[in-house]
Amino acid sequence: MRKKKKDVLFYEYFEEWLELYKVGAIREITLDKYYVTYQKILELAPTLCLSELDRRSYQRLLNQYALTHEKQTTMDFHHQIKGAILDAVDEGLIEKNPTRKIIIKGKEPRQKKPKFLNQYELQTLLKQLELKSEINWDWFILLIAKTGLRFSEALALTPQDFDYFNQSLVISKTWNYKKAKGEIQPTKNESSKRKIQIDWQISMQFSQLTKEMTEDELIFVNGRVFNSTINKRLESLCKKANVPIITIHSLRHTHASLLLFAGVSIASVARRLGHSSMTTTQETYLHIIQELENQDNDKIIRHLSALV
Repeated sequence: MRKKKKDVLFYEYFEEWLELYKVGAIREITLDKYYVTYQKILELAPTLCLSELDRRSYQRLLNQYALTHEKQTTMDFHHQIKGAILDAVDEGLIEKNPTRKIIIKGKEPRQKKPKFLNQYELQTLLKQLELKSEINWDWFILLIAKTGLRFSEALALTPQDFDYFNQSLVISKTWNYKKAKGEIQPTKNESSKRKIQIDWQISMQFSQLTKEMTEDELIFVNGRVFNSTINKRLESLCKKANVPIITIHSLRHTHASLLLFAGVSIASVARRLGHSSMTTTQETYLHIIQELENQDNDKIIRHLSALV
């Protein structure tokens, strides 16, 4: 850096750190989030020098951000900044780690939409699907409900990703639908590259649906794709079925929650969803896991009582 150590502004250091360590190393979608974080640092702390960054000044920065953001969003903001700060500590640009014992605050969360449907609600919803002899968004909805794929993963599917004989599906790429022309991109992380089992019905159905397609042809993408288009279709189906209105991403949550309630292990669900660790699965579905533990406790007590 051209400036002396004491004169370097925090947002300048973060920008240089971003260019040096993140550009070209992470997905474009994730990189965009880091740039949003950079803009927020510039907005909230334009005069904060790196040498002045201590626990108090950092807490003030987070508190300012938390005034207009929910607690989880503030936590995400903190995690993105923390990487740069720890590197600055390692480089001797900051004497002590200012992120130690930080308190995460945030405004009251908005009322959340339902995260998932129960089995009866999902079955009722799927009965409303108009599954024609050609690919449409209803087939897309059915596939996500039965596989738990991420939206971008399902968009990237081609006929060669299906192994109809062994009833399996390979997830190895995503489709960046946010770009006007779209493009194939890597999966969210290495753990997202996976092979999952599919049922014989969906295997046979997609075998017929894709028989006229070339092996590398995108099954669902034919022009610009908008997340809102599919969510509006799903909303209309939910209203028709008289079930809670959910989003496409909520179908992924529904898929996972039904597997957990069916007794599938957390490790298997984590692998199927492409989570980088079981911790992610446990945190996301904590309420379900706690409910299952309560059921297990009842079973344990009944079993022990029978021993007398």
